Amino acid sequence: MVLASHDRDTIAACQRGDREAFRALFEAYQDRVYSIALRYTGDPAAALDIAQETFLKLLSGIGEFRGEAIFDTWLYRLVVNRCFDYRRGGKRWLALVHELLDRLREPQASVLDELARGQMREEVRKRVAQLPPEQRMVVVLRYTEGLEYEQIAEILGCSPGTVASRLNRAHKKLERALSHLRGRG
Repeated sequence: MVLASHDRDTIAACQRGDREAFRALFEAYQDRVYSIALRYTGDPAAALDIAQETFLKLLSGIGEFRGEAIFDTWLYRLVVNRCFDYRRGGKRWLALVHELLDRLREPQASVLDELARGQMREEVRKRVAQLPPEQRMVVVLRYTEGLEYEQIAEILGCSPGTVASRLNRAHKKLERALSHLRGRG
């Protein structure tokens, strides 16, 4: 859920210390923040920690938001930074949950077909989780959040060309790593 037209009022109220306004921000964004963290880490406990850290950072840093960027972008930047902090902290990365192969699902699929698709999904998750963190984050923001290159670039503090390059490298790595799956399913 994204805040409606009264975003600026809600953010201004948060900056004044209004707990109800912060609750509104939390309720509006909690699912998206957790979703990004979960898809990046693949670990529900780590994702919950990252989400909590993100909202603590939001609470303590809301005064820094000047409205020069879209609030969503500023918040995405906070969660991305927490994800990268998690990686730098030496935490173990588990599989990234990403349903790249959902398009293969057929209404009349047999049990054997479902088993094969499940194995393929697990292989995709495993390979995505092995991508370098910067490429993995671009994949998460692009395919699970549906963000455009320009939005991702603003969140990550790089150019849209860098986003395209990271995504292209991720695609090539995934294509090589998953080439053995062609013709299955």
